[in-house]
Amino acid sequence: MRKLLLWDIDGTLISTNRAGTLAILRALRETCGIEIKLDGRDLAGRTDPIIWRTVCQRYGIEDSPERRHEFYERYLEYLRAELLARGGRPHPGILEILEAVRLRSDLAQGLLTGNQRRGAEIKLTHFRLWHYFEFGAFGPDGETRNHLGPHALREAYAKLGVEFRPEDTFVIGDTPHDIECGKVFGARTIAVATSGFSIEELASHQPDAVFPDLSDQAAFFQVIDGPPAS
Repeated sequence: MRKLLLWDIDGTLISTNRAGTLAILRALRETCGIEIKLDGRDLAGRTDPIIWRTVCQRYGIEDSPERRHEFYERYLEYLRAELLARGGRPHPGILEILEAVRLRSDLAQGLLTGNQRRGAEIKLTHFRLWHYFEFGAFGPDGETRNHLGPHALREAYAKLGVEFRPEDTFVIGDTPHDIECGKVFGARTIAVATSGFSIEELASHQPDAVFPDLSDQAAFFQVIDGPPAS
């Protein structure tokens, strides 16, 4: 194995038709007893722990371990229900690319996501994608999203016995936070405009490549198989 692909989940691999957002809001309402307003950009690219801390700071809520645990448990319960109710889908080209990577001996793939592991598994199992990922870095694995890249490399080594170089690693995501996260540890970055950020907005953060979606499998692998930009 020579190169590693690290995938974001929400907005990159899948669209849940706001199932995750609605589950978060329901859990916060019951945990905190107040109506909380969060828009898509409050959540996009954020880790679950950061979302919780942001809400606590914004609304003056005590961040106790007991209340945090209750929030996470209620969120996971509601997430299952919202996914069933709202449907959603993998984004164009995703299934074909994941399968193509699985069949290549020179590539490995994992997750780099703000979701906690259980939430990631619930979402990707719902869309029958979980089996493509043997390892990953999840929201609670780092203080911020920018700490997750090195953790993902350590997880790849622990699982596969391969020490991937950052320059042979690709972070694939749909927000400026994903691009920044990859750049922080020296990875190459691929942005996809499949959620709330336009191609122009993503391009302004200077990823190595940006696509409207990943339906053009040949163009995607041209980036993966090409040399690093000089």
